[in-house]
Amino acid sequence: MAKTLIYTALLSEAQPVINFLKLKQDNSTQNLPQSNKLFKDENDKYLLIVSGVGKDNCIKSLEFVYKNYKISKAVNIGIAGCSDSSIKVGTLFCTNRLLPKINFAPVTTLDKPLDSDESLETLLVDMEAKYFCEFSKKYCKDIYCFKVVSDYLDIKIPKKAFVIEIIEKCKEEWKKYL
Repeated sequence: MAKTLIYTALLSEAQPVINFLKLKQDNSTQNLPQSNKLFKDENDKYLLIVSGVGKDNCIKSLEFVYKNYKISKAVNIGIAGCSDSSIKVGTLFCTNRLLPKINFAPVTTLDKPLDSDESLETLLVDMEAKYFCEFSKKYCKDIYCFKVVSDYLDIKIPKKAFVIEIIEKCKEEWKKYL
């Protein structure tokens, strides 16, 4: 049976989804990339993977998922820095398609945190979205990339409780796309 893949880099990004869908961690999966965490629901409809930050972690986890599972929809939920301080922290964006009642903005994916918007040509910046979308397009047509504004180009990863809170607060917006 084809599943909906939910991809996050951080466990704190995944926690609101895990709670909402009542997912359980699967510790029995063989060959799971090191430091990845895999979660499933009891109906075998959803598969959530937490990869760790950055390109290499993202690619390794997606290679594993697409090699071992049939995916009908791929959803990335995560945090992003924002170059415009007039946009409220906690604002949800879809970065790869126009959706009703959800903000749209392209995202720049970088390998290192950005502390200045000098060379940034987009509103949002993260460390996985580009790789998630490019890789998933090879296997799946129904792809969503959701980013929640977490900071204004601060190089520190926000505290776990804060990330959980801002993703949880916009759940009503993203949940219908799972």
